[in-house]
Amino acid sequence: MTDTTTPPPGLRDFYENPSVPVASGDGRTLRQARLLAEALGTPGQVILDIGCGDGTAAATAAPILAGHRLIGVDWSQDALRRARPRMGAVVRGELEHGGLPLAGGCADAVLFSEILEHLVDPDQALDELRRVLRPGGHLMLSTPNLAAWYNRGLLLAGVQPVFSEVSLRGIHGRPGSEVVGHLRLYTARALRSFLKASGFTDVTIKGAPFHGVPRPLRLLDRAACAVPGTASILLAHARRR
Repeated sequence: MTDTTTPPPGLRDFYENPSVPVASGDGRTLRQARLLAEALGTPGQVILDIGCGDGTAAATAAPILAGHRLIGVDWSQDALRRARPRMGAVVRGELEHGGLPLAGGCADAVLFSEILEHLVDPDQALDELRRVLRPGGHLMLSTPNLAAWYNRGLLLAGVQPVFSEVSLRGIHGRPGSEVVGHLRLYTARALRSFLKASGFTDVTIKGAPFHGVPRPLRLLDRAACAVPGTASILLAHARRR
């Protein structure tokens, strides 16, 4: 029987490649940071940016999260080397194969941005995020929306939806040209149900734009954020039970 908890051969090498896009743009980062800052309120809280990559998103969010302690976590040594000048505090760790080298309940909040869609075992990942959060701690998660407004039309036309991929070697049957290694996609309803089943409560979903939308359609993409179920990016805020 195949061990489904082990990434397919070559997948780690794929994500280690610095040319592989790892974020959905500043629009998502800033909106997510504002939501988290509002939820946290009191300064001085510990935020883990799990899957921080090269720290670009953290640097963009840092002015909004000023007064809190932001710690980057990633399994990639190369990513952490690039993140350290932008973040200061970084820790090497991964969600699978023994979990994060962090004490249970050590964090007031976790940022988990554009990671869930890349995971072989998202259940184990959410268990580990819940472990490192204190009771009542905040999870701020973002992931592409399978049911984005344009994907609904593409599916009706028999076209592979944006964000979905059938190969790590090239794009087949859908718009776009970048391969980013998405293994799973969520709708707002599925994401809410998944988070609740994983031990989180007070789940709210909001929308964010996607920088890859063609320029003539970006106003429409921003407008779609008013109805999270049709937005390009899903921003979920939940609390640990």
